[in-house]
Amino acid sequence: QAQLVESGGGLVQAGGSLSLSCVASGGTFKTYAMAWFRQAPGKEREFVAAIAWTGSNTYYSSSVKGRFTISRDNAKNTVYLQMNNLEPEDTAVYYCAGKVYYGAEGLPFLEYDYWGQGTQVTVSS
Repeated sequence: QAQLVESGGGLVQAGGSLSLSCVASGGTFKTYAMAWFRQAPGKEREFVAAIAWTGSNTYYSSSVKGRFTISRDNAKNTVYLQMNNLEPEDTAVYYCAGKVYYGAEGLPFLEYDYWGQGTQVTVSS
């Protein structure tokens, strides 16, 4: 049973940057597809970005493409989300998620098995 712990959230002004990290333990991280989701107050959780177990395939929602970058370091059991040019609409709790998955397709639509506790990102205007 994997455990995921996010860090790196905080308060930033619009146009600024933040880098989130998610460290996995208790499982075999290198076999996981990993993703970031977010949930703003009063809204449903939404997909943000995903990366295949090899790191060779990445996916982004249209709202963050070109501004956010997902990456992973399998040696450190860590997935990252670099967020640039942040907008107030990016304010949300950000969650990382994982699933044992050897494919490279359909990552935004997987039912992820492991979830972190979330980290708050607040972007002021």
